[in-house]
Parts: sequence; C-alpha cells; structure tokens
Amino acid sequence: MITKEEALHRVEQRVSKLRKLVEHAIEARSPIHEVERATFTELMDVGFELLTAFVADQGNGNMGLTTQHQGKALRRLRGKRERCYRSIYGPLEIGRYVYGTREGQKIDYVPLDARLGLPAGAVSYVLEDWLERMCVKDAFRDSVESLVALLGPRAKLSVDTAEEHSRQMARHAASFRMSQAIPPADEEGTLLVATADGTTVPMRRTSSKEAEPSNSDAGGDRERGQARQMAYVGAVYTIDRFSRTADDVIDDLLRKKRAKDRPSPKHKRAWAEMTRPGDRERKGLLIHGPTDLFAELAVDCAGRDPNRQKPLICLLDGEKQLWNLQEDWLPRAVQILDIYHASNRLRKVAESFHSPDSPDIAPFVEHNLRLLLEGRVGTVIRSFAHLIALRPLTVEKRKRVRETITYYQNNREHMKYDEYLAAGYPIGSGVAEGGCAHVVKDRMDTTGMHWTLEGAPAMLQLRTLYLNGDWADFVEHRIQREQVALYSQAA
Repeated sequence: MITKEEALHRVEQRVSKLRKLVEHAIEARSPIHEVERATFTELMDVGFELLTAFVADQGNGNMGLTTQHQGKALRRLRGKRERCYRSIYGPLEIGRYVYGTREGQKIDYVPLDARLGLPAGAVSYVLEDWLERMCVKDAFRDSVESLVALLGPRAKLSVDTAEEHSRQMARHAASFRMSQAIPPADEEGTLLVATADGTTVPMRRTSSKEAEPSNSDAGGDRERGQARQMAYVGAVYTIDRFSRTADDVIDDLLRKKRAKDRPSPKHKRAWAEMTRPGDRERKGLLIHGPTDLFAELAVDCAGRDPNRQKPLICLLDGEKQLWNLQEDWLPRAVQILDIYHASNRLRKVAESFHSPDSPDIAPFVEHNLRLLLEGRVGTVIRSFAHLIALRPLTVEKRKRVRETITYYQNNREHMKYDEYLAAGYPIGSGVAEGGCAHVVKDRMDTTGMHWTLEGAPAMLQLRTLYLNGDWADFVEHRIQREQVALYSQAA
C-alpha cells in the first residue's frame, strides 16, 4: 500500500486534471451532461486517493511483538496480512499486522481493523447501504447492474454478494424493532388498530437439507408448477374515531370518493413474516411466521397502550388461523372482518348470476353491500341461498356462491358493521392488504422470481423497514451492533 504522502500527491494531480477537464469543456462549449458525467468519474478517483491517504495514515497496526487484548496475552504473527476493503470508490487493499496465541491458530486481534471500524466482510457499510437500498426495491440482478453502472466497474458487485448481504442485514432487523422508541402519546389517535393479511411468495424447490414449511403455510402448494408459501404482513397504528354511514362507505369503496375529513393512520409500523428455519438461539426449529407476526403486533400494542386505555381493533381477512392467533395474542380486541374482503366476494357472486358485462352487476353489488353495512348479514346469506335454489347454475358458479355463504356464516360475528360505523371504528384493513401488494407482490412476486426459505423472510423484513421510513436508522443500528460484536466498541 502506498504512503499517505504519495496518495495526497495523487490527489493533487487528479484535482489538477479535473480543473483542466473543466477548462477544456468550457473552451469546447461541451453540453453540461457530458461535463457532469466526466467530473463525476474523476471525483470518484479523487475519493479513492483520499480514502487511501486516510488508511495509510493509520499505520499498520503494529503493537510490538506481544500485546494484551481483553485480558489475553497475544503475540504478533508472521508478516502483514492483506484484506480487501470494497469501498464505493473501488477495492482498497489494506496490509496490517495481526495477533494470536500462535501461528496456525485463529487470529484473535487485528488492531488496525478495530481502529478503522472495518466491517466483518469485505464490502463497506456505505456500499452495502447503497446496494441494499436498491435491492429492497428491485431484483438483485437489476440492482447490481444499476449500481455498477453508477459507480463503474471497480464496484465489482455480484448477485451473490447482494443476496448474502440482504440475509446478513436482516439478522439485525428484530433487534432494531425492539430498540425503536414508542411514539409520543400526544401524537397518537384515540383508537389502537392491529391488522394482518396474507399472500403467497414463489419459492425455489427445497432441497433435502432445508426445512419444509408447515402445510398450513404452503399457500396452495403449487401454482403453474411453482412452489408457493404464505407470507403475512401486519401493522399497528392509531387513528381517531370517525363515524360514517353506509352511504359514506359505499361512496368510498364503489365510487372511489374519499370521505371528507377522514383521519389518517398515525405512526403506522408494518412488519412481515413467513415460516422459516430458525437460526442462532432457535437453530433447528421451524419458526411459524404468523405466530411471530402476532407476537410482534402484541408487543407493539402493549408498548403503545400499556394501560389498555384505548379501544383495540383487530382487522383481519377471515382466515381462521389469524382469528385464532388474534385470540391468543390480542384477546381484548374488537374483531372486525375487513370490509374489502367481504365486499370483493359480492362481485364474484354477482357474476355467478349475471354475465360479466351485465348492467345488473353494479346494482346487485351495491344493494348487498348496503345490507352488510347495515348489519343485515343474515339477510344476504338467506338471499344468496334462495337464489341458488331458484337459478340454474353451473357447478363452478354454484360452488362460488356457496363458498361466499360459508365465508359470511363463519365470520358473521365479525361483521357487525352498523355497530362499528356508529362507534367510529375503521372497518377496512387497507393498510395490511395494501402492504401485501406493496411489501410482497411488488418486489417478490414478479416474473421469474423464486425465493429460498432464508432469502424470502430476509427481504420481507428489510422491505418493511425501508417502507416504514426506518432505513437510515436501521443501517446505523446494524453497524453499531456489528462493531460491538467484532471489536467490543461502538462505531
């Protein structure tokens, strides 16, 4: 590695080159985008030399032939050891002395690594941050290609690197959530709401060495030959009461007219889980995703309303497993079947009795939705049963209507919408349903996607943190935890 003085001399040369580049661009009347691109490339080289100068100034970590570290006598091992540090400016080779008990044994202490706060792996925290910011939004390959296009070929990133760092970062997600402060009480709404919904993720075929998910999480097992597994998105937020009428909700759902003065969720925190093999303290176990999700929701609810003064609302999609978990983890909650799921079935029933383009579909849906919102679920059930008896239907259409009847019967106690609306309770879990689309589908279920049992949960957790607006704080948390683990010091 070159000396600090040599590196700073190179900086001077590059700055001079940069100045000449701009002067030439002025004379040539170059377009601004060409100047912008050329100067950025040169500034990256300047940054590399400055980083080189900084590292060179820190020495080589030579603490003498012997040193004490954490109460242990260590000796300097033969020769300097090189390690690669892959910065945003390109790879930097760092030579340093290392210490251990004897040659051939593990390295116990690397003073320069601790001084510089180097990460466990070769990729810098900054480069990792930039890469994973892209990966939580786009496919790994697309993200790598985009970042390499920006930083240049010296970035030397790969899809395998991106995937590995995604998994490494996600191991700090749970501890970050536990460290988050409770939202200020004076910024909260009058109602506490927990909601959850599920969707499927395309999976790679598991090998014999990987744990299989439970049948309850298989999510239909196969779709066009592709294995799929359930992922669950939940959220906790507060919101103010907002009394509405059936007409208000119908305008919102069917006519897309947002109700005037409708309150917005406050301090929404989403989370996502799926069944996966355990690691570290739960190694060898199969972690049940929905249970972990509800445990997280329960912790959030307890933290935000420790004295249980706020009414607690739980909005779900009707899946029996989720209602059971709600009773286990949030037993005091008012149980409400998400109106979006209840109303979506009405159109399927309408298309069983009418042709898809029939003008009678819209009035049918609106009429029955109004009955549901008025708390007349029994009337809707009896009406559908009566229509089945009167109308000649195909086997498939008859099955579809009967499934809706069963769905309403099973969730009737959670469909007292007239009471909920009068009390000002929310009745739609758009937060969770939208989360399934935004967190899961938009990133994890596009063409060609297929995930492993380790990679999928990692991406779910990272993506929720990013969408919650917590990314910068999470990255700093991850750095601090790794620095403490590596060097018993904060970064």
